[in-house]
Amino acid sequence: MELFDNLFDGNRNLLPYDGTVNYYGKILPPQKANHYFDRLMDSIEWVNDRAIIFGNEIVTKRKVAWYGDQAFEYSYSNTTKRALPWTKELLELKKIAEEQTQETYNSCLLNLYHNGDEGMAWHSDGEKDLKKNGAIASLSFGAERKFAFKHKTSKEKIDIILGHGSLLVMKGVTQTYWLHRLPPTKKAFSARINLTFRSIDQL
Repeated sequence: MELFDNLFDGNRNLLPYDGTVNYYGKILPPQKANHYFDRLMDSIEWVNDRAIIFGNEIVTKRKVAWYGDQAFEYSYSNTTKRALPWTKELLELKKIAEEQTQETYNSCLLNLYHNGDEGMAWHSDGEKDLKKNGAIASLSFGAERKFAFKHKTSKEKIDIILGHGSLLVMKGVTQTYWLHRLPPTKKAFSARINLTFRSIDQL
């Protein structure tokens, strides 16, 4: 099943069971979305992502950055990152995401995909550092890309197109029962920036 941003409002759950995903569509007008895309490209301290897989270090073309309320440490793929202080634009976008979703976030993991050749494999955000069943708000800028969900048991799939300036939220038990990915595509020739606002458990 494929879902488009003009068919749904932020109160509707896109998942049929075992979790909650709300898609708010394009919450920013094109001019403002363009502004944030340009500022994020220029002001974020982008680095190539690194992962340790079967003892070997893999360096991705995709770039990442990690920001937060404090110098949180966040571990995934057998690597650990330390959060940088918020930028002005990230604080503005965090406020927008919090007002839209009625949730609070203390950190943000950013991804930069240079073109459609770069994507993300099936995974769930279940790292021990994250607040259990906490909301993850995903803001997208730049190239429109398909975002896919797959149930871990039933294998049912749901696809949605994430537009420029759009907001999607995953919450509840979604990470327990569903995988998600950003599949590569031959249709995207320009860059996409994705911000995932989340809460690190400080206990």
